[in-house]
Amino acid sequence: MELFVATAFSWTHSISPSLHIPQPFSTCETRRFRVWCSSDQTHQANQMTVSVTGATGFIGRRLVQRLHADNHCVRVLTRSRSKAELIFPVKNFPGIVIAEEPEWKDCIHGSNGVVNLAGLPISTRWSYEIKREIKQSRIRVTSKVVDLINDAPDAVRPTVLVSATAVGYYGSSETQVFDEQSPSGNDYLAEVCREWEATALRVNKDVRLSLIRIGVVLGKDGGALAKMIPLFMMFAGGPLGSGKQWFSWIHLDDIVNLIYEALSNPSYKGVINGTAPNPVRLAEMCGQLGNAMGRPSWLPVPEVALKAVLGEGASVVLEGQRVLPARAKELGFPFKYPYVKDALKAILS
Repeated sequence: MELFVATAFSWTHSISPSLHIPQPFSTCETRRFRVWCSSDQTHQANQMTVSVTGATGFIGRRLVQRLHADNHCVRVLTRSRSKAELIFPVKNFPGIVIAEEPEWKDCIHGSNGVVNLAGLPISTRWSYEIKREIKQSRIRVTSKVVDLINDAPDAVRPTVLVSATAVGYYGSSETQVFDEQSPSGNDYLAEVCREWEATALRVNKDVRLSLIRIGVVLGKDGGALAKMIPLFMMFAGGPLGSGKQWFSWIHLDDIVNLIYEALSNPSYKGVINGTAPNPVRLAEMCGQLGNAMGRPSWLPVPEVALKAVLGEGASVVLEGQRVLPARAKELGFPFKYPYVKDALKAILS
């Protein structure tokens, strides 16, 4: 598990925000919701209604934008209506439902699918309380979502749950190669991922479950690069720690497309690694970032500097894993950015 896994272990707050439906409507109740998500002939026959937790996070924002642009009906399940309204203003996102926790039930019941991306970021100095909340925030939201799906009458139960988890499941290694069949690791983040996944696996067996083990997400205006670039500038662009640790990354567009495909394609079920097909060692990643920025990449960021900032949390920077998306490749998923050089060039251009 590396430092910068966005959403799965995110640097940005991904637990969303309260119920806001353009007046005069006040609930997510299906009959009223049809006013905003009508199935008239101008809409696609395969239009979906999707409820999303973690919608205000780095991945969630882009996913909601994509779903809305494709004329799907989106229900943002959040803990902060004000934050969600700033991110999804009604003038730009007409018809989107913003629901705080008391209204989640009415939104999930009647959705075709649910995407669960919520969880406290790990971008902080860990304490006992923070470590507990990193785990409990993920398990609590996932458990609530699963219970609401399971309690739904058959006629209004979602048919698919796409639930985030993370490549931290596998633990860390400089030599091993991990795919979806690999066993779990034995460190703290592996434990978090196991319990997170086990909670999602309680969902009704008639609901198709996709567990996306997300790697380091690279994109503009957030995620990994928002944290890497300042360190990069400060230390002349060198690697974090030894640079030998593996960096299993994915471009933001590709992880959003993978989640989107998992919502609509019945073949996408079980565990799917959300990583690009060509992971790199962190030294190579930093070298490519230096090239893309037109800066040198030679002075490493020392371990002591990272530990001073992150304490025990520095372990997610200084350790990594080589994860391959075997299942996504088997399913024929088309990666837009299979190589980190091209991903960085697109992001920084």
